[in-house]
This record gives sequence, C-alpha cells and structure tokens, in this order.
Amino acid sequence: MYRTLIPSSLAALLSLGLACVSDPEDETESETSSETSPEISEAFPFERHELAVLDSTMTYVDEGEGPPIVLLHGQPASAYLWRNVIPHLSEDRRVIAVDLIGFGGSGKPDIDYRIVDHAAYLEAFIDALALDEPLTLVVHDWGSFLGFDYAMQHQEQIHAIVFMEAMLQPIPGYDFWDPDTAAFMEAIRTPGVGEAMIFEQNMFIEALLPAMVMRELSPAEHDAYREPFLDPDTRAPMLSFPRELPVGGEPADVHAMQVAYVDALRDSNVPKLHLYGTPGVLNTAADVEWAQANLPNITSVEVGPGLHFLQEDHPHAIGEAIVDWLDGIDE
Repeated sequence: MYRTLIPSSLAALLSLGLACVSDPEDETESETSSETSPEISEAFPFERHELAVLDSTMTYVDEGEGPPIVLLHGQPASAYLWRNVIPHLSEDRRVIAVDLIGFGGSGKPDIDYRIVDHAAYLEAFIDALALDEPLTLVVHDWGSFLGFDYAMQHQEQIHAIVFMEAMLQPIPGYDFWDPDTAAFMEAIRTPGVGEAMIFEQNMFIEALLPAMVMRELSPAEHDAYREPFLDPDTRAPMLSFPRELPVGGEPADVHAMQVAYVDALRDSNVPKLHLYGTPGVLNTAADVEWAQANLPNITSVEVGPGLHFLQEDHPHAIGEAIVDWLDGIDE
C-alpha cells in the first residue's frame, strides 16, 4: 500500500493529517452507489479456531482437507479479506487463513509489533499447526514480507508461493514516491502526527482501505474491517507497520530482512504465482516485469482492473487462478 496512494488528492489530505473521517454510524445503504455484488459476499461463514502462540493466541480459519495452503493478510486486514477466495481453494485442499498477531481475532499482547515480532509469532503459529507436508503460501501486502521471509528461511517446508500486491523490492528513499505519498509516509512516521492519524482518525480503515478497492464496500463489509479496532487502544499494530517499512535502509534490521528474502527469491526455484491488477498500487506493470525478469519459476496472471485490495474486487478470479495453477504444477 506504500508505493503510491491513489487518488493523489486523498494522499495529500492524509499527509497533512486532515482527512475527514466519517462517523461509521452515518454510513448507510443509501450512501453507497450500489449494493454489494451478489457475486462478492460480505458474509464470513467460517469458524475461527484459536491456537496458543508464544505468550498470546492467534485465530484462524481452517477449511477443507488435503495439501495445506496458508493465507497471510496485511494492513489493516484479517482473514476476512480472504472470505470469497477460501471456498475455491478448500474444495481439494486444506486452507488456513490466519489473523496476524494484533489483527482480527488474534490476541493483542503488549509488544512493539515490529516485524521481528510478527515473524516470531508467524513461525510459532506454523510450528503449532504441525503440518505433515510442505505448504503453499498465499500472501498479500505485509503478509508478503512475512511470508517471503518465512519461506526463504524454510524452503524445505514450502511447496509454492502465490503473491499479490507484494513487497518485492526495498524503497530506496522518500524521493522514490510521488510528493503526496512521500508526505504521507513522512507524516505517519513523525512522532505525534502518526499517532493522531491512527489512534484518532483511524485512517487506514476509514480512508485508505475503501480508496484502494475499485468497487464500493458495503457498510457491513467496512464494519467487518472496523470491528477489531473499535477501541483506539488496539490500533498500535496499524501504526507500527508503516513505521517498519524500510525506506533508504531504515529501519536497518527490517531492511536487512527484505534484502535477504529478495536475494533468496532470486535464487529459489520454488514455484511462484504472481497475481496482479491494473494499474495496481504496490505492484505496477514495472513490478510485474521486474518479477518476471528476476524471479525464477514464476507465472504471472492479471486478475482484472484493481488497486491494492484485489481480493475485494476479484476474489473469484484469484481463487480460480490459484487452483488452476496449483493443479498444473501438481500434475
């Protein structure tokens, strides 16, 4: 979500910390241009299971039987993001959609929510699953950072990697971005300003999330994303992620993690599927070309017009593309 923010006028408002955030109670069906397409369900008809992980708990959906697939969301989402993708994958496979620590129904321990924290909880979660065969990772946004890091350190446990709107290359500096996005990133990383943007205005949920979906989210869908963060005191994980994004080599430890997994991906023959939308946000046409040129054993598939949250615009195309590709490599 941090490559470029669309539209730029929204980014300009956010960079100043002045976005007008509507009251969720004021959002009604009449305010949306159309009802949710019947082909994209707002329902989440899955049971959330819970595992003890380190000093907390993590919740997850566990559907179907067969070779395991683990779905990793990013900012500011949860397993809810995958609700329309899961049924496609679970017909012939076991699908596990986890809520990252601090997100969704997972515990909210008193930690810094740095990337090293997320990586530790994710590794412990996967260990606790005690899977008896290699897994396929399906990753998005910060889930891609964590998933790539995990996969490249445990290649013997990885069957395949599917990624979309993923963190493929380090950001060299603020001048990499357009001025609006650079201003937003500098603002949210500024002490006091970033806290107001997240704890008071809840910007990722209220402004950026709906702006990064081509269609209009229904009130019920938007509320599902709001629900884990209704209490401002629970929003620390959403502030930590943008402050952890490596820009110009800082934070140095997170930058080193990204450089390491990118280098490993360049050398890894693990099958890879890159799903992308047009124009995309994190993954534009240039990023698709970079991945095709630099990552071995990769297949690229366009799922349709899209920004960042492709799962909200093209869940069925995503699910079908993953199933078709996995069926092909498993022959």
